[in-house]
Amino acid sequence: MCGIVGYVGPGSSLEVLMGGLKRLEYRGYDSAGVAVLDNGGHLGTRKKAGKLGMLSEELAETPIADGHTGIGHTRWATHGGPTDGNAHPHLGDDGKLALIHNGIIENFAELKRELTDAGAEFSSETDTEVAALLVGRLYRETGDLTIALRRAVARLEGAFTLLVVHQDQPGVVVGARRNSPLVVGLGDGENFLGSDVAAFVDHTRRAMEIGQDQIVTIRPGSVEVTDFAGNPVAAREFEIAWDASAAEKGGWPTFMKKEISEEPEAVGKTLIGRIVDGAVHLPELESFDGLLTDIDRIVVLACGTAAYASLVGKYAIESWARIPVDVELSHEFHYRDPVIGERTLVVSVSQSGETMDTLLAVQYAKKHGARTLSICNTQGATIPRESDAVLYTHAGPEVAVASTKAFVAQITALYLLGLHLATIRGTLDAPAVSALVEELQNLPAKLDQVVETSGERIADFARWMGDVQSVLFLGRHAGYPIALEGALKLKELAYIHAEGFAAGELKHGPIALIEPGQLVIVIVPSPRDPNSLHPKVISNIQEIRARGARVIAVAEIGDVEVLPFADEVIRIPLAGPLFEPLLAVVPLHVFAMELATAKGLDVDQPRNLAKSVTVE
Repeated sequence: MCGIVGYVGPGSSLEVLMGGLKRLEYRGYDSAGVAVLDNGGHLGTRKKAGKLGMLSEELAETPIADGHTGIGHTRWATHGGPTDGNAHPHLGDDGKLALIHNGIIENFAELKRELTDAGAEFSSETDTEVAALLVGRLYRETGDLTIALRRAVARLEGAFTLLVVHQDQPGVVVGARRNSPLVVGLGDGENFLGSDVAAFVDHTRRAMEIGQDQIVTIRPGSVEVTDFAGNPVAAREFEIAWDASAAEKGGWPTFMKKEISEEPEAVGKTLIGRIVDGAVHLPELESFDGLLTDIDRIVVLACGTAAYASLVGKYAIESWARIPVDVELSHEFHYRDPVIGERTLVVSVSQSGETMDTLLAVQYAKKHGARTLSICNTQGATIPRESDAVLYTHAGPEVAVASTKAFVAQITALYLLGLHLATIRGTLDAPAVSALVEELQNLPAKLDQVVETSGERIADFARWMGDVQSVLFLGRHAGYPIALEGALKLKELAYIHAEGFAAGELKHGPIALIEPGQLVIVIVPSPRDPNSLHPKVISNIQEIRARGARVIAVAEIGDVEVLPFADEVIRIPLAGPLFEPLLAVVPLHVFAMELATAKGLDVDQPRNLAKSVTVE
């Protein structure tokens, strides 16, 4: 979950490292640090607990000499608290070697005892320092940084990306990857390493994938990739589809506010090139279609917000393709010995494509013969590479830790998949598909309307609700996952109790939570659908109002039946029942952001969280 960056080349290492860390800070912001080889061959380091600004202040007060080789790290604490001493880099070989790490070394205790018995002294509580001292000891034996790291990773168990530099080898950064992300940036006379392409997209849009159990050595004019045994590997290059400006605020007060405004664009970009003459066209799946006609079950794997997007997708895929869909939390899936086989399609949903729980679940599915499809927003990520096929969303970089535009893009991709399956399996005829496709194509404009009309009013709600301590969310059918997503966003951003419920569950227990003044936000389905659950949801609202609840209803334009029973109504444009959720979620994203803002909280970097969960 940490962010790492490495650089070799003619430029300023400190400038590259600090710029890369700024773009990677969403991956962790408990501490940050850099190690730079200056032009005299001396290794200088600075590290500081707190957000990246604290490191910037430290560098201003006690500068280090700049150079052309360096590594940088922004941390999400795992082993040891967020202190100066536990911040990375960690040193080895009597301070001549610096190492940074993303992941967890599971056998660190055994290695630490071995190193201690050999006379090593530790200055931190981290598992990372074990790796630094081990690589340092092996460098003294070999005199070669790549060989030393190769021998070290043979001793390590767990998930890790390691970057290491040594003052005896200027112009060299060596990295190793197992179950944790690492990509190369290819420049002109300079090269880069990073947790993701955001680390170096300001300098180059050429990138290279680093695979599982591989080691990469970068110099200004070369990149060498081998497996852990030392055998050369031909790594795949790719072009980054966005530029650095896409990862900047661009005048917005927060990244989250910017990204909510980009939700319509994220849906539109995910649709581009995938709808032709009123039909869904997925060239990425052409070689996969024969297998898709033969599946008898779909399992969707995801965590957090992606799991709620998957639940929305389940309603659509089952309705259109008439195939059973189970949505599983990735971290539970592969530990319970699930029943899957060659006629099971396993769809993984992950914004980063590096979610460790989901990656392990995909690996389990492949081992047991299932076909695997990834829905992902990040080029060159691990989960797409390990899947049989991939549908990329095109939401662009999402910097705010709480996901918004990636959520609607994931639902859009799942809807495209559902319509594609319905077409090739013959469960919907062409006119029916065309009508649904038209609804899908209309969503960006309708989302624009919601973004433009809901912001200021919801900000007013949030200001007078600044002291609220608990919010409940209710929804039915595809509105139920939206209730879950709304509650999650409040937990993440405003740090208050929030729960989402299927409205039909009220009388089975949760109604006991209702007391005078309790705030309840209700996702109200359309009354226009002949199979609508609208009357039942109105009854639920009456039941909680009778017990003193304050109700905010999210309802479509023209729904007058909800007016007598809601304290406030937020309107969304008319849409079909399976398309309403994408419209209804926008006010909930705005509400969580505005309530957190009213409480004076950081909406881009909420406490204890990081954007990409790359450790179990």
